[in-house]
Amino acid sequence: MDPDTRTEIEAAAFRRLLDHLDARKDVQNIDLMTLAGFCRNCLGRWYQEAAEERGVALDKAQGREAVYGMPYEEWRDRYQREATGSQQAAYDAAPKPGH
Repeated sequence: MDPDTRTEIEAAAFRRLLDHLDARKDVQNIDLMTLAGFCRNCLGRWYQEAAEERGVALDKAQGREAVYGMPYEEWRDRYQREATGSQQAAYDAAPKPGH
């Protein structure tokens, strides 16, 4: 596979992941962190870092907005719930990758 095709496929898969996460707003970031070791905020930071590696200035808020599809504060106010005791306990017990 040539590099351009690979990049196009990776970009399409990333867009599909973002669409999936957008459709599953019920899945909280703490749940993602507990089960997968990353969350929407991590994706936003990775997006920002990838842009900066390519000479594109992008701040934290812009990276998050690319992932959330809206300003993070708006998403948080609309969809984020306070973590339950069991969610927090599961998160605390989960292995922490170097994200």
